[in-house]
Amino acid sequence: MSDAFTTHVLNINTGSTEKVFDLTGDCERFLRVAAAGRDGLLNLFVPHATAGIAILETGAGSDSDLLAALHTLLPADDRWQHRHGSPGHGRDHVLPALVAPHATLPVLGGRLELGTWQSVCLVDTNRDNPDRQVRLSFLGGS
Repeated sequence: MSDAFTTHVLNINTGSTEKVFDLTGDCERFLRVAAAGRDGLLNLFVPHATAGIAILETGAGSDSDLLAALHTLLPADDRWQHRHGSPGHGRDHVLPALVAPHATLPVLGGRLELGTWQSVCLVDTNRDNPDRQVRLSFLGGS
């Protein structure tokens, strides 16, 4: 495969609670090797029906606010037609319609171009499956 396109899979254990998991450091480590100072695009993709990728501030409460907002929009109760798994699990299958399972971000000079307070995060509300994969793909110029 050409060095214009490089991909790597992160294996992440999110545990048994709903989580906003910061991937920014993982993205930066991947780009140090994959981008090697070049401009391009970083794509993140979560191949799961119950998780998503969000760009948001972490550490100041926004991650908890996001989970609280998802609880309001997608209550974990018996209203969902999709009923396997823990009670309210059907809501987890609606999550990717609100928090997309992918994001594409600019890379300049081998560095991820985020705003001052932005972080790249995995959003996982599914307590039934703690083992997640996130595919990082860099598409760069020569």
